[in-house]
Amino acid sequence: MRTLGIPTAVDRVIQQAIAQELLPIFEPQFAETGYGFRPKRSAHDALRKCKEYANQGYSYVVDMDLEKFFDKVNQSKMIEILSRTVKDGRVISLVHKYLIAGAMNRGRFEETKLGLIQGGNVSPLCSNIMLNELDHELERRGIRFVRYADDMLLFAKTKRSAQRILEHIVPYIESKLLLKVNREKTVVAYIGKIKFLGYGFYPSKDGIKLRVHAKSISKMRAKVKELTSRSNGLGYEMLKLKLKQFITGWTNYFKLADMKKMLETTDKWLRRRIRMYIWKQWKKVRTRYAMLKKLGLDHNTALKFACTRKGYWRVANSQILKITVTDARLRQTGYTFFSDYFRAVQV
Repeated sequence: MRTLGIPTAVDRVIQQAIAQELLPIFEPQFAETGYGFRPKRSAHDALRKCKEYANQGYSYVVDMDLEKFFDKVNQSKMIEILSRTVKDGRVISLVHKYLIAGAMNRGRFEETKLGLIQGGNVSPLCSNIMLNELDHELERRGIRFVRYADDMLLFAKTKRSAQRILEHIVPYIESKLLLKVNREKTVVAYIGKIKFLGYGFYPSKDGIKLRVHAKSISKMRAKVKELTSRSNGLGYEMLKLKLKQFITGWTNYFKLADMKKMLETTDKWLRRRIRMYIWKQWKKVRTRYAMLKKLGLDHNTALKFACTRKGYWRVANSQILKITVTDARLRQTGYTFFSDYFRAVQV
Protein backbone atom coordinates (compact mmCIF):
# COMPACT_ATOMS: atom_id res chain seq x y z
CA MET A 1 0.00 0.00 0.00
CA ARG A 2 1.27 3.45 -0.94
CA THR A 3 0.15 6.67 0.69
CA LEU A 4 -1.33 9.36 -1.54
CA GLY A 5 -1.25 13.07 -0.73
CA ILE A 6 -4.31 14.88 -2.09
CA PRO A 7 -3.73 18.66 -2.21
CA THR A 8 -6.46 21.15 -1.31
CA ALA A 9 -8.18 22.91 -4.22
CA VAL A 10 -6.02 26.04 -3.86
CA ASP A 11 -2.79 24.04 -3.65
CA ARG A 12 -3.78 21.97 -6.67
CA VAL A 13 -4.31 25.10 -8.78
CA ILE A 14 -0.95 26.57 -7.69
CA GLN A 15 0.91 23.29 -8.26
CA GLN A 16 -0.65 22.95 -11.71
CA ALA A 17 0.47 26.50 -12.55
CA ILE A 18 4.04 25.65 -11.45
CA ALA A 19 4.02 22.42 -13.49
CA GLN A 20 2.71 24.17 -16.62
CA GLU A 21 5.48 26.78 -16.44
CA LEU A 22 8.33 24.37 -15.65
CA LEU A 23 7.41 21.60 -18.09
CA PRO A 24 8.31 23.56 -21.29
CA ILE A 25 11.65 24.48 -19.67
CA PHE A 26 12.61 20.92 -18.72
CA GLU A 27 10.99 18.96 -21.57
CA PRO A 28 13.84 19.69 -24.05
CA GLN A 29 16.34 18.44 -21.44
CA PHE A 30 14.65 15.07 -20.96
CA ALA A 31 16.09 11.95 -22.60
CA GLU A 32 14.47 10.56 -25.75
CA THR A 33 13.70 7.17 -24.18
CA GLY A 34 12.01 8.51 -21.04
CA TYR A 35 8.23 8.20 -21.48
CA GLY A 36 6.36 8.60 -18.18
CA PHE A 37 4.38 11.78 -17.36
CA ARG A 38 5.39 13.51 -20.59
CA PRO A 39 3.20 15.13 -23.25
CA LYS A 40 2.48 13.08 -26.40
CA ARG A 41 4.23 10.03 -24.92
CA SER A 42 2.63 6.91 -23.52
CA ALA A 43 3.30 3.46 -22.12
CA HIS A 44 2.68 2.10 -25.64
CA ASP A 45 5.58 4.21 -26.97
CA ALA A 46 7.84 2.79 -24.25
CA LEU A 47 6.81 -0.78 -25.11
CA ARG A 48 7.40 -0.24 -28.84
CA LYS A 49 10.90 1.03 -28.05
CA CYS A 50 11.60 -2.05 -25.89
CA LYS A 51 10.50 -4.28 -28.75
CA GLU A 52 12.71 -2.33 -31.16
CA TYR A 53 15.81 -2.73 -28.96
CA ALA A 54 15.12 -6.43 -28.41
CA ASN A 55 14.86 -7.02 -32.15
CA GLN A 56 18.18 -5.23 -32.65
CA GLY A 57 19.82 -7.96 -30.59
CA TYR A 58 19.65 -6.33 -27.14
CA SER A 59 17.67 -9.20 -25.67
CA TYR A 60 19.09 -9.21 -22.11
CA VAL A 61 17.87 -6.61 -19.68
CA VAL A 62 18.43 -5.19 -16.25
CA ASP A 63 14.95 -4.86 -14.77
CA MET A 64 15.76 -2.01 -12.39
CA ASP A 65 13.64 -1.51 -9.28
CA LEU A 66 14.12 1.68 -7.26
CA GLU A 67 12.94 0.93 -3.74
CA LYS A 68 9.90 3.07 -2.85
CA PHE A 69 11.14 5.77 -5.23
CA PHE A 70 8.50 8.42 -4.48
CA ASP A 71 8.94 7.86 -0.73
CA LYS A 72 12.77 7.88 -0.78
CA VAL A 73 13.65 10.92 -2.93
CA ASN A 74 16.11 13.17 -1.11
CA GLN A 75 14.45 16.59 -1.11
CA SER A 76 17.71 18.53 -0.81
CA LYS A 77 19.07 16.72 -3.86
CA MET A 78 15.83 17.41 -5.69
CA ILE A 79 16.09 21.15 -4.96
CA GLU A 80 19.77 21.18 -5.96
CA ILE A 81 18.99 19.65 -9.38
CA LEU A 82 16.02 21.98 -9.86
CA SER A 83 18.15 25.02 -9.02
CA ARG A 84 20.60 24.30 -11.84
CA THR A 85 17.93 25.30 -14.36
CA VAL A 86 15.44 27.44 -12.44
CA LYS A 87 17.18 30.61 -11.22
CA ASP A 88 14.15 32.30 -9.65
CA GLY A 89 14.51 31.71 -5.91
CA ARG A 90 10.79 32.33 -5.31
CA VAL A 91 9.83 29.36 -7.51
CA ILE A 92 12.44 27.13 -5.88
CA SER A 93 11.20 28.17 -2.43
CA LEU A 94 7.58 27.47 -3.38
CA VAL A 95 8.38 24.00 -4.72
CA HIS A 96 10.42 23.27 -1.59
CA LYS A 97 7.51 24.32 0.62
CA TYR A 98 5.24 21.87 -1.17
CA LEU A 99 7.79 19.08 -0.75
CA ILE A 100 8.01 19.60 3.02
CA ALA A 101 4.37 20.63 3.55
CA GLY A 102 3.41 17.40 5.29
CA ALA A 103 0.01 15.74 5.19
CA MET A 104 -2.98 14.96 7.36
CA ASN A 105 -3.39 11.22 7.96
CA ARG A 106 -6.58 10.24 9.79
CA GLY A 107 -6.69 13.61 11.52
CA ARG A 108 -3.02 13.64 12.53
CA PHE A 109 -0.33 15.77 10.91
CA GLU A 110 2.67 13.89 9.46
CA GLU A 111 5.89 15.55 8.33
CA THR A 112 7.34 14.83 4.87
CA LYS A 113 11.08 15.28 5.27
CA LEU A 114 11.74 12.65 2.61
CA GLY A 115 10.16 11.81 -0.73
CA LEU A 116 7.63 13.28 -3.13
CA ILE A 117 4.01 13.01 -2.01
CA GLN A 118 2.17 11.09 -4.71
CA GLY A 119 -1.05 12.80 -5.77
CA GLY A 120 0.27 16.34 -6.16
CA ASN A 121 0.55 17.99 -9.57
CA VAL A 122 4.28 18.73 -9.27
CA SER A 123 5.31 15.22 -8.14
CA PRO A 124 5.40 13.60 -11.63
CA LEU A 125 7.48 16.47 -13.02
CA CYS A 126 9.84 16.39 -10.03
CA SER A 127 10.31 12.63 -10.46
CA ASN A 128 11.27 13.13 -14.12
CA ILE A 129 13.68 15.93 -13.22
CA MET A 130 15.38 13.70 -10.64
CA LEU A 131 15.59 10.61 -12.85
CA ASN A 132 16.69 12.66 -15.85
CA GLU A 133 20.10 12.75 -14.16
CA LEU A 134 20.21 8.95 -14.37
CA ASP A 135 18.97 9.02 -17.98
CA HIS A 136 21.83 11.27 -19.08
CA GLU A 137 24.39 9.21 -17.16
CA LEU A 138 23.17 6.09 -19.00
CA GLU A 139 23.38 7.93 -22.33
CA ARG A 140 26.90 9.10 -21.50
CA ARG A 141 27.90 5.48 -20.89
CA GLY A 142 26.29 4.35 -24.15
CA ILE A 143 23.67 2.18 -22.43
CA ARG A 144 20.34 1.67 -24.17
CA PHE A 145 17.39 2.03 -21.80
CA VAL A 146 13.66 2.65 -21.64
CA ARG A 147 12.13 4.38 -18.64
CA TYR A 148 8.50 4.97 -17.74
CA ALA A 149 8.34 6.93 -14.47
CA ASP A 150 10.40 4.81 -12.05
CA ASP A 151 10.03 1.59 -14.10
CA MET A 152 13.22 1.06 -16.10
CA LEU A 153 14.83 -1.52 -18.39
CA LEU A 154 18.52 -1.36 -19.34
CA PHE A 155 19.38 -3.33 -22.48
CA ALA A 156 22.45 -5.41 -23.35
CA LYS A 157 23.38 -8.07 -25.93
CA THR A 158 24.56 -10.66 -23.42
CA LYS A 159 23.73 -11.59 -19.86
CA ARG A 160 27.30 -10.84 -18.76
CA SER A 161 27.12 -7.33 -20.23
CA ALA A 162 23.82 -6.72 -18.44
CA GLN A 163 25.35 -7.84 -15.14
CA ARG A 164 28.31 -5.46 -15.64
CA ILE A 165 25.89 -2.60 -16.35
CA LEU A 166 24.06 -3.34 -13.10
CA GLU A 167 27.28 -3.50 -11.08
CA HIS A 168 28.51 -0.15 -12.42
CA ILE A 169 25.25 1.82 -12.36
CA VAL A 170 24.10 0.95 -8.81
CA PRO A 171 26.91 2.96 -7.10
CA TYR A 172 25.98 6.02 -9.20
CA ILE A 173 22.29 5.76 -8.27
CA GLU A 174 22.96 5.32 -4.56
CA SER A 175 25.89 7.70 -4.07
CA LYS A 176 25.10 10.49 -6.55
CA LEU A 177 21.28 10.52 -6.61
CA LEU A 178 20.89 9.24 -3.03
CA LEU A 179 18.24 6.73 -4.12
CA LYS A 180 17.94 3.11 -3.02
CA VAL A 181 18.08 0.17 -5.46
CA ASN A 182 16.00 -2.81 -4.39
CA ARG A 183 18.50 -5.60 -4.98
CA GLU A 184 15.95 -8.36 -4.37
CA LYS A 185 13.59 -7.13 -7.09
CA THR A 186 16.24 -5.86 -9.52
CA VAL A 187 17.05 -8.74 -11.87
CA VAL A 188 19.19 -9.49 -14.91
CA ALA A 189 17.33 -11.78 -17.29
CA TYR A 190 16.41 -12.64 -20.85
CA ILE A 191 13.68 -10.24 -21.98
CA GLY A 192 11.20 -13.09 -22.38
CA LYS A 193 11.25 -13.65 -18.62
CA ILE A 194 10.48 -10.15 -17.38
CA LYS A 195 7.33 -8.06 -16.91
CA PHE A 196 7.26 -4.41 -17.97
CA LEU A 197 4.20 -2.16 -17.68
CA GLY A 198 1.96 -5.24 -17.49
CA TYR A 199 3.33 -6.74 -20.71
CA GLY A 200 5.65 -9.65 -21.34
CA PHE A 201 7.83 -10.48 -24.36
CA TYR A 202 8.24 -13.68 -26.35
CA PRO A 203 10.46 -14.80 -29.25
CA SER A 204 8.87 -15.80 -32.57
CA LYS A 205 10.06 -16.46 -36.12
CA ASP A 206 9.36 -12.75 -36.80
CA GLY A 207 11.42 -11.58 -33.83
CA ILE A 208 10.48 -10.48 -30.32
CA LYS A 209 6.79 -9.75 -29.86
CA LEU A 210 4.57 -8.48 -27.06
CA ARG A 211 2.15 -10.54 -24.98
CA VAL A 212 0.04 -9.96 -21.90
CA HIS A 213 2.00 -11.04 -18.84
CA ALA A 214 0.55 -13.93 -16.82
CA LYS A 215 0.16 -11.70 -13.74
CA SER A 216 -1.85 -9.18 -15.76
CA ILE A 217 -4.12 -11.97 -17.01
CA SER A 218 -4.65 -13.16 -13.42
CA LYS A 219 -5.57 -9.65 -12.29
CA MET A 220 -7.97 -9.26 -15.23
CA ARG A 221 -9.71 -12.54 -14.43
CA ALA A 222 -9.96 -11.62 -10.76
CA LYS A 223 -11.66 -8.33 -11.67
CA VAL A 224 -14.11 -10.05 -14.05
CA LYS A 225 -14.85 -12.63 -11.36
CA GLU A 226 -15.59 -9.80 -8.91
CA LEU A 227 -17.93 -8.07 -11.38
CA THR A 228 -19.81 -11.26 -12.25
CA SER A 229 -20.09 -12.48 -8.67
CA ARG A 230 -23.52 -13.94 -8.00
CA SER A 231 -23.94 -11.77 -4.92
CA ASN A 232 -22.70 -8.37 -6.11
CA GLY A 233 -26.22 -6.97 -6.44
CA LEU A 234 -25.43 -4.95 -9.58
CA GLY A 235 -28.40 -5.97 -11.70
CA TYR A 236 -28.27 -6.69 -15.43
CA GLU A 237 -27.87 -3.14 -16.75
CA MET A 238 -25.21 -2.11 -14.26
CA LEU A 239 -23.33 -5.37 -14.87
CA LYS A 240 -23.32 -4.73 -18.62
CA LEU A 241 -22.04 -1.18 -18.05
CA LYS A 242 -19.30 -2.20 -15.59
CA LEU A 243 -18.14 -5.04 -17.85
CA LYS A 244 -18.09 -2.75 -20.89
CA GLN A 245 -16.06 -0.09 -19.07
CA PHE A 246 -13.53 -2.62 -17.80
CA ILE A 247 -13.21 -4.58 -21.07
CA THR A 248 -12.77 -1.49 -23.26
CA GLY A 249 -10.20 0.06 -20.91
CA TRP A 250 -8.25 -3.18 -20.45
CA THR A 251 -8.26 -4.05 -24.16
CA ASN A 252 -7.23 -0.54 -25.21
CA TYR A 253 -4.22 -0.75 -22.91
CA PHE A 254 -3.14 -4.25 -23.95
CA LYS A 255 -4.01 -3.96 -27.66
CA LEU A 256 -0.31 -4.07 -28.66
CA ALA A 257 -0.08 -7.67 -27.44
CA ASP A 258 -0.68 -10.85 -29.42
CA MET A 259 -3.64 -12.13 -27.45
CA LYS A 260 -6.28 -13.35 -29.89
CA LYS A 261 -6.34 -16.97 -28.64
CA MET A 262 -6.10 -15.94 -25.02
CA LEU A 263 -9.09 -13.59 -25.39
CA GLU A 264 -11.17 -16.27 -27.11
CA THR A 265 -10.52 -18.61 -24.16
CA THR A 266 -11.29 -15.80 -21.71
CA ASP A 267 -14.57 -15.01 -23.50
CA LYS A 268 -15.74 -18.64 -23.21
CA TRP A 269 -15.08 -18.43 -19.48
CA LEU A 270 -16.74 -14.99 -19.25
CA ARG A 271 -19.88 -16.19 -21.03
CA ARG A 272 -20.10 -19.10 -18.59
CA ARG A 273 -19.79 -16.60 -15.71
CA ILE A 274 -22.61 -14.49 -17.20
CA ARG A 275 -24.84 -17.54 -17.70
CA MET A 276 -24.21 -18.52 -14.10
CA TYR A 277 -25.13 -14.97 -13.02
CA ILE A 278 -28.36 -15.09 -15.06
CA TRP A 279 -29.31 -18.54 -13.72
CA LYS A 280 -28.80 -17.26 -10.19
CA GLN A 281 -31.02 -14.24 -10.91
CA TRP A 282 -33.86 -16.46 -12.14
CA LYS A 283 -33.64 -18.25 -8.77
CA LYS A 284 -37.16 -19.78 -8.45
CA VAL A 285 -38.31 -22.85 -10.39
CA ARG A 286 -41.31 -21.08 -11.92
CA THR A 287 -39.12 -18.18 -13.09
CA ARG A 288 -36.61 -20.56 -14.65
CA TYR A 289 -39.39 -22.53 -16.34
CA ALA A 290 -41.00 -19.36 -17.73
CA MET A 291 -37.70 -17.98 -19.03
CA LEU A 292 -36.64 -21.28 -20.63
CA LYS A 293 -40.05 -21.59 -22.35
CA LYS A 294 -39.71 -18.00 -23.55
CA LEU A 295 -36.28 -18.83 -25.00
CA GLY A 296 -37.65 -21.72 -27.07
CA LEU A 297 -37.67 -24.94 -24.98
CA ASP A 298 -40.66 -27.27 -24.94
CA HIS A 299 -42.71 -27.81 -21.77
CA ASN A 300 -41.10 -31.07 -20.61
CA THR A 301 -37.49 -29.99 -21.19
CA ALA A 302 -38.05 -26.56 -19.60
CA LEU A 303 -39.72 -28.11 -16.53
CA LYS A 304 -37.06 -30.80 -16.13
CA PHE A 305 -34.22 -28.30 -16.36
CA ALA A 306 -35.93 -25.72 -14.13
CA CYS A 307 -36.09 -28.33 -11.35
CA THR A 308 -32.42 -29.30 -11.55
CA ARG A 309 -30.46 -29.46 -8.29
CA LYS A 310 -27.06 -29.08 -9.94
CA GLY A 311 -24.79 -26.21 -8.89
CA TYR A 312 -24.78 -22.83 -10.64
CA TRP A 313 -21.34 -23.20 -12.20
CA ARG A 314 -22.15 -26.65 -13.58
CA VAL A 315 -25.52 -25.53 -14.98
CA ALA A 316 -23.84 -22.53 -16.65
CA ASN A 317 -21.86 -24.95 -18.83
CA SER A 318 -24.85 -27.12 -19.77
CA GLN A 319 -26.00 -27.53 -23.34
CA ILE A 320 -29.49 -26.34 -22.43
CA LEU A 321 -28.29 -22.90 -21.36
CA LYS A 322 -25.93 -22.69 -24.34
CA ILE A 323 -28.81 -23.13 -26.81
CA THR A 324 -31.14 -20.76 -24.93
CA VAL A 325 -28.85 -18.06 -23.53
CA THR A 326 -26.76 -18.11 -26.73
CA ASP A 327 -23.65 -16.06 -27.48
CA ALA A 328 -25.66 -14.09 -30.05
CA ARG A 329 -28.41 -13.31 -27.52
CA LEU A 330 -25.86 -12.12 -24.97
CA ARG A 331 -24.36 -9.73 -27.56
CA GLN A 332 -27.81 -8.59 -28.65
CA THR A 333 -28.79 -7.70 -25.10
CA GLY A 334 -25.69 -5.52 -24.68
CA TYR A 335 -22.88 -7.62 -23.20
CA THR A 336 -19.37 -6.72 -24.39
CA PHE A 337 -16.70 -9.37 -24.97
CA PHE A 338 -12.92 -9.08 -25.15
CA SER A 339 -12.50 -10.68 -28.61
CA ASP A 340 -15.17 -8.50 -30.24
CA TYR A 341 -13.70 -5.28 -28.90
CA PHE A 342 -10.11 -6.39 -29.67
CA ARG A 343 -11.04 -6.95 -33.32
CA ALA A 344 -12.62 -3.48 -33.42
CA VAL A 345 -9.51 -1.69 -32.08
CA GLN A 346 -7.17 -3.74 -34.29
CA VAL A 347 -8.81 -2.47 -37.51
